[in-house]
Amino acid sequence: MLSLNMIVRDEAERIEACLASVRDLVDEMVVVDTGSRDDTVQRAQAAGARVEQQSWPGDFAPARNAALELVTGDWVLVLDADEQLVPEAIPALKELMAQPDVLVINLLRFERGAAMAPYSSVSRLFRRHPRLQWSRPYHSMIDDSVEAVLRDEPHWRIVNCGTPALLHDGYRPELLAGSDKAARLRDAMEQWLQAHPGDPYACAKLGALEVASGQRERGINLLQQGLAALKDAGERAAERYELLLHLAIAQRDQDPAQAITTYRQALDLPVEARLSLGARLNLATLLMEADQLDEAIRLTTIATEEAPEVALGWYNLGLMQRRKGDIAAAIRAYAAALDRHPDHPETHQNLAVALLLGGDIDGARKGFRVAIALLDDQGRSEEAEALYKQVQGMVKLDEVGA
Repeated sequence: MLSLNMIVRDEAERIEACLASVRDLVDEMVVVDTGSRDDTVQRAQAAGARVEQQSWPGDFAPARNAALELVTGDWVLVLDADEQLVPEAIPALKELMAQPDVLVINLLRFERGAAMAPYSSVSRLFRRHPRLQWSRPYHSMIDDSVEAVLRDEPHWRIVNCGTPALLHDGYRPELLAGSDKAARLRDAMEQWLQAHPGDPYACAKLGALEVASGQRERGINLLQQGLAALKDAGERAAERYELLLHLAIAQRDQDPAQAITTYRQALDLPVEARLSLGARLNLATLLMEADQLDEAIRLTTIATEEAPEVALGWYNLGLMQRRKGDIAAAIRAYAAALDRHPDHPETHQNLAVALLLGGDIDGARKGFRVAIALLDDQGRSEEAEALYKQVQGMVKLDEVGA
């Protein structure tokens, strides 16, 4: 028996889609509401969930531990309201749960809106073992308790589900705008690091946050502290990869050669292919800028083979093939990117340029028109006007019948 376990508050806009995504997999849905003022509770109940009320304890770990006491299944799937289960992953998950020595199944989560690292791995599906519990005041996880169980009960296994299993909207820029999520995370991590200096996980998360917010030097310092704490070269590959990825991102503008070296170090680690996608795509982009096109195309081609669903890989491949002069290959890559992300104006624009270079005037005109319309629809009217003026001299966009 599999139980869904959730903690929510004011998630009326997203709770139904989340619950609908798991209906064909779970046997019970237990939702713990921590004080919603909208109709989250009513919507969850209408979707078939059992809803319990709980006062917010001020931290996710104790809240999740209290919620965990309410489920009855042999297995537990933990989701947030901004996540959805990918239906194609259900057969693989069922197969893994049927194995009697599996304790935890790590799930691949696609981070919609997170261009630098489109995939993450989360320990959200696990056997209901009495010693498994959540810990840490930010990005709460069961990993610490899992390590303790494995020391005493080494017969258990942790396995990875290679099929992407979750979609996550939490890092989309339009959803983060106006929220205090980043500030709350920073405060929690600062407190944790005061008590646990150099903790690699905290250094990776806070270092990345500092780099992204413009605090480059402090971010680099934190990332290097985290790497120094991982003395064994083979220790905790996933954390080492994340530290190196964000260190390379921080190095990119001021020292691209060092960033290339750091990305290569990240890719040398034994990390699952989709999880290392950010380093591979970023390295390839740097190599393209350094006119090392053959290696850039090779790396990006590997990325599209390993994660064909990610539009960014195909888009970058189009840029590289066009720069190399292979217009036909560029057009194919841009078309593949649009199959996955049809509302991306830059892809339409670059496809139009490639079509123009290939002699397809009508196709180019259509592509430019779509790009301009999308820019307008997305509130980027100045960019739309600039593109119109730039293109009008090459292709008559207003030509009747064209």
